[in-house]
Amino acid sequence: MEFEKIYFFTATIHNWLPLLKKESFKEIIISSLNYLHSKKLIRIYGFVIMPNHIHLIWELLEMNGKESPHASFLKFTGHQFLQNLKENDVQFLEKFKVDESNKSNSFWQRDSLPIELFTQKVLFQKLDYVHNNPCRGKWMLADSPLDYHYSSFEFYENGLDRFGFLTHIGERL
Repeated sequence: MEFEKIYFFTATIHNWLPLLKKESFKEIIISSLNYLHSKKLIRIYGFVIMPNHIHLIWELLEMNGKESPHASFLKFTGHQFLQNLKENDVQFLEKFKVDESNKSNSFWQRDSLPIELFTQKVLFQKLDYVHNNPCRGKWMLADSPLDYHYSSFEFYENGLDRFGFLTHIGERL
C-alpha cells in the first residue's frame, strides 16, 4: 500500500476461525487502531470487525519506525491475541499453530487484501458494504447497522465517534 491513498483493506483470521467473536479480541483491534491513529500514522474512514475478519477503509500516512502501519497493526494484534489465548484459552490457541521457521502461531492469513479506492462512487459503495456487513447473509449479527457496536456506522449516522479514531470521509474528498 502506498501512503496518502485510500484503501479498502480486508484482513482475515487464519483458517477463517471466529477469533474476533469475543469482545476482548475486538478490543485489541480497537486499541491498535487507536494507537496508530494517535501517532498520526493512519486515518480511518470506516471499519467493521466481524467474527473472523475485519474491513477497514483507511489511509496510511507514514512509517512506524521501520514498519508500515499496516504491518505494525497485524504484528501487534497477533502478539496481543497470543498473550490473551495463552492466559485464557490454550486449547483454542492450538488451532493457530503453524510450522514456520520464524513463528509457531499465525493469527492473520497472509492474503490481506488492499484495494485502492480511486473514485468517490466506489468509496461510498465500500463504506456501505462495510456498514451493512453485520446485517447480511450468514452473519446476521444485528438487525440494523446502528445496532452493531464494532463498526463506524454510528459515526456516519449521528456523528458519535465512540472509538476516538474516525475521520469522516467528507473531510478527505
